[in-house]
Amino acid sequence: MADQKIFAGPRIRRIRGAKGLTQTAMAEGLGISPSYLNLIERNQRPLTVQLILKLASVYKVDPHELQGEARGSVAALKEVFTDPLLVGELPGDQELIEFAEAAPNASAAVIKLFRAYREQAERLSDLNELLAREGRATALSGARLPIDEVREIFERRPNHFASLEEEAEAFTSVLDPGDDLFGALKAWLKREYGIVVKVLPVATMPNWRRRYDRHSQRLFLSERLSPFDQLREVAMEACLIRMSVAVAGEIQALRLTTDEARRLARFELGRYAAHALMMPYLPFHAAAVRSRYDIDVLRSRFGVSFEQAANRLTMLQRPVASGVPFFMLEIDNAGNRFRKAGSQGFPQSRFGGGCPKLPVHVAFTQPGQIFVEAVEMPDGAEFLCIARTLEGPQGAFSERPRRTALLLGCDIGFRDEIVYGTVLLGAATGAKMGAGTVAATPVGPACRLCERAGCLARAEPPVTRPLGLDEMVTGLSAFDFQ
Repeated sequence: MADQKIFAGPRIRRIRGAKGLTQTAMAEGLGISPSYLNLIERNQRPLTVQLILKLASVYKVDPHELQGEARGSVAALKEVFTDPLLVGELPGDQELIEFAEAAPNASAAVIKLFRAYREQAERLSDLNELLAREGRATALSGARLPIDEVREIFERRPNHFASLEEEAEAFTSVLDPGDDLFGALKAWLKREYGIVVKVLPVATMPNWRRRYDRHSQRLFLSERLSPFDQLREVAMEACLIRMSVAVAGEIQALRLTTDEARRLARFELGRYAAHALMMPYLPFHAAAVRSRYDIDVLRSRFGVSFEQAANRLTMLQRPVASGVPFFMLEIDNAGNRFRKAGSQGFPQSRFGGGCPKLPVHVAFTQPGQIFVEAVEMPDGAEFLCIARTLEGPQGAFSERPRRTALLLGCDIGFRDEIVYGTVLLGAATGAKMGAGTVAATPVGPACRLCERAGCLARAEPPVTRPLGLDEMVTGLSAFDFQ
């Protein structure tokens, strides 16, 4: 404590006020002048060790109360000011520190009010979703970050861009890649634009997947990336150069509201175009139908990753050659959702994707294994779900690898067209397979929107039902409701 200056003026002032003392009376008790106490209370003088001991002996003040009191409040206030409505209002943290120090009760009230606002916003969002499922449109909306706007638009629309598919087919004809798309892309970039592709070690490029140096005309890739991801990064760069007009047209059609949102959409469209180039539509569609949508067969045939092949399956919606209408969801082991997409838009209202009983969460228990399961929604709708973990960029020995899980789903009615459907023979009818009976797992859209009683996996109470407050009865869930 002797090595650290402690400025605790507002706290000293509160202690004095709580005891009903004037500055003169408190200064006399501490053996200092009223003017010196005034400087302390205005944070113009720090507390000395002798003065802290005096406060403890004369006024029974706990020394620990005089340091770090506002630290938790400052962290919570930082969270408040990261909200889209308030971000950018403060130039730094000093003002928050001063606010938390000078008015702790007021800062606590602001934090409480913000948390209540956020809770109500989440409830309004849940109710909006619930009403939308019932076919009743609402106008509930809140401040959104650019990434939220982009995700919402991409999730609601079909994951198919006809103009980019056509451009990708024309680009493939120009490249004539044969069995070496990576080499053909590198040669095209060098020939047409003088861009050289180079893979750099982690020590040289520790924080980037891909970086384009305009001055030296070099495209750098991280060695952390798998060969499949390196191919996608080069394909993205080439597609964004060659298809710039088509990409700009699609961005304009999305009617995004900010430049940042348009930049993020450009990245997503570049990713889409790269997949279209790596897995040309007609050959991929034909191979998917012949293999009965076996993702491992498709990834081997086209030299791509499991994630890339699964993602491409959600894009097969060309009118004359459409495939099974898959949708996909990618999460991490903490439940954060990175990507939602679907051939007809992600079925948020019918499927939700927020249930902890979905196989996408089980996939983390056995990395690399494919889980196939039928799930049944509260309204009786059934879906075929395929889940598997995905490995992120390679890390060093001391780094924890990034691992996410992908869920690919479709209506259960398509199970006879899909190789994975053979696992679920009898899922809808309860027919026996061997010694057991295959039945669909009962799930819900999300805990707050699900009214299934007695669910062991329930994490939150439903917003549509009052909580059960019977002290004589305890249900299976921690959130019993009436």
